[in-house]
Amino acid sequence: TAMAFNFLEPMTAPNPVLSTLNYFRGEYESHIESKKCPAGVCTSLIEYSIDADACTGCAACLKACPYDAISGEMNELHAIDLAACTKCGICTTTCAEGAIIVQ
Repeated sequence: TAMAFNFLEPMTAPNPVLSTLNYFRGEYESHIESKKCPAGVCTSLIEYSIDADACTGCAACLKACPYDAISGEMNELHAIDLAACTKCGICTTTCAEGAIIVQ
């Protein structure tokens, strides 16, 4: 038997926005309320910093940064200039100590 389709009845296909809200509500709320991206994907919502306890002052991140956004002396704590940082992530892959924090 063939099914008749009535164009006057509302469609019942799931709404993709409501579906993602059901599964990722926390992600949406973090983006909107806290201006943070828990997945660390939205570059406009993430910030880079250096963990003072982990940084050895090796200067690997300073040398690797193509935007000169990292400053510091050898064997001393380094700092990231957030205005100059483009959030490219090169420092995170370069730092062997894991001292670059992305949040």
